[in-house]
Amino acid sequence: MSGALSGLRILDLSSVLMGPYATQLMADMGADVIKIEPPTGDTVRGIGPMRNPQMGSNFLHVNRNKRSLVLDLKKTDGLQAFFKLVTTADVVVYNIRPQAMLRLGIDYPSLKALNPRIIYAGLYGYSEQGPYAGKPAYDDLIQGAAAVPSLMSRSSGGEPRYAPLTLADRTVGLMACNAILAAVIARSQTGEGQAVEVPMFETMAQYVLGEHAAGASYQPPMGPTGYARLLVKERRPYPTTDGYLCVLIYTDKHWEKFLALIGQGERFTEDPRFAHIGVRTQHINDLYGLVAEAMRTASTQEWMARLNRADIPCMPMHDVDSLLQDPHLWAVGMLQQVEHPTEGAMLEIGVPVRFSATPGLTQQRPAPQLGQHSAEVLREAGLTEEAIGALQQSGATRG
Repeated sequence: MSGALSGLRILDLSSVLMGPYATQLMADMGADVIKIEPPTGDTVRGIGPMRNPQMGSNFLHVNRNKRSLVLDLKKTDGLQAFFKLVTTADVVVYNIRPQAMLRLGIDYPSLKALNPRIIYAGLYGYSEQGPYAGKPAYDDLIQGAAAVPSLMSRSSGGEPRYAPLTLADRTVGLMACNAILAAVIARSQTGEGQAVEVPMFETMAQYVLGEHAAGASYQPPMGPTGYARLLVKERRPYPTTDGYLCVLIYTDKHWEKFLALIGQGERFTEDPRFAHIGVRTQHINDLYGLVAEAMRTASTQEWMARLNRADIPCMPMHDVDSLLQDPHLWAVGMLQQVEHPTEGAMLEIGVPVRFSATPGLTQQRPAPQLGQHSAEVLREAGLTEEAIGALQQSGATRG
């Protein structure tokens, strides 16, 4: 069955993670994503572990369902081949700085002249409208600029630290996917494409400030910044007698049932700190401390049984190794063992969303070798075998 985005053709000039993650989301939904790589390949191909050169594990997990075309856009014939592809495409995605795209001649006015329906999506550090325009950006820098390490420090009392995952890259990748598909819908109404800017800093600032602007949301401010419940030290997985347990006691019902469970049911009506969610938030560190004290009295499984009977939300705390064994993820197909044609048996991370009529296409096309589809894609764009041979001879393409 065709995916929801079947018929949408995307020229993906992006590399590393942010752009490739966005385009894989669309590829999983059926878009024809042509990954255009320099002769040396996407940098992330070289990040191990790997069984074969240029097929690193990180690359495999953000580039499935794509076709790899090698084009050296710094060579005239490679650039001309790219322009030929633009006439057949719906979207161009890039994540280098706009100034570099302009130097290559791959700016929006130039592409619009070739294809008025083209959507030109740029994913980069900072909006071109502000004083940070053109600055280099990476996930760590954007996390820092958007206050993530500061929040980590405020909540733990320790030194500032980056979140140990590419939080900014993946968040901005999701935003880019939303923005590109919104532009596709707009084009269906107007018949014209447009340029789309997806800046990392602004995206993460929105992500952070939506919760942590807090008292500064008002003018004059009504209190300090920071959403108190998220910043207290006792908001953490709770130690049990044999491990850790994640528990979120949130609503009136949750607290009433939990207090009864630990033999302190009278406190729900007698202790003013439990009166309503606003008051509880003011005293949340103390209340979470009460939970932590209770959790230390029994095992993880014992507490899970009690909490589940009371319908109080809880989950065991996974590490990455145990997450890979989670029975739910295997049951719903989020984790699968597949056979890659060159990399052999490997773990595939599935498509989390479900469509009743146009399913995600997890295993339609495995992550490609460098230049695996070069000739195929160039033929589809109308290049002759002689022209493709000339590009190969000049080094503008390979494969």
